[in-house]
Amino acid sequence: MVHIGNDWDIILADEWQKAYYQQLRAFLKSEYSAHTVYPPMNDIFNALRYTSFADTRVVIIGQDPYHGAGQAHGLCFSVREGVEPPPSLKNIFKEQASDLGITQPPHYGQLTSWARQGVLLLNTVLTVREGCPNSHKGKGWEQVTDRIISELNNKSTPIVFLLWGNNAIKKASIITNPIHRKLSTVHPSPLSAHGGFFGCRHFSRTNEFLTEAGLTPIDWQL
Repeated sequence: MVHIGNDWDIILADEWQKAYYQQLRAFLKSEYSAHTVYPPMNDIFNALRYTSFADTRVVIIGQDPYHGAGQAHGLCFSVREGVEPPPSLKNIFKEQASDLGITQPPHYGQLTSWARQGVLLLNTVLTVREGCPNSHKGKGWEQVTDRIISELNNKSTPIVFLLWGNNAIKKASIITNPIHRKLSTVHPSPLSAHGGFFGCRHFSRTNEFLTEAGLTPIDWQL
């Protein structure tokens, strides 16, 4: 049984009983016993632990966890303290510097301060085998994250959804409530960032929307 420790436990209680999740759980048991899998098992649901349903004001949707040693800890794009920010995260920081004039601390990429302010840092797939990106795609995680986004879509207070890259943009069809704002662009990976991520101004646009909605803007400074 999954235990998160906040309102997500009630909201998602029935999801963990479904047949597809039981199959996913069996797959994960096999993967964790036979291979190195990230993040560590106890960190899989950290995005939900750090950011309750009630507190969620912004959702950043990523792909799957970083697949290198010591990086992933359950929050999309975030790495543990002391780990060099990967290229995608460095590009996120470059866009913040351009958009907001924020210069983030060098060699620091842990985004828990965003999560504690109500930024849900959610990957579409929550686990990955070491060195094998997308290795857990299509195993059931997409149904879990669809459910999470669907529940947030039904929320009566406005949320900004930041959809970066094709996997995240595919979730846009779930977000139908007109009170929410969807901002989409390419993934911040070095392979695509110059195709629209740089210059998207998603951070300032997010705060403008939250302010207009009477909500507290996010302090993006780490």
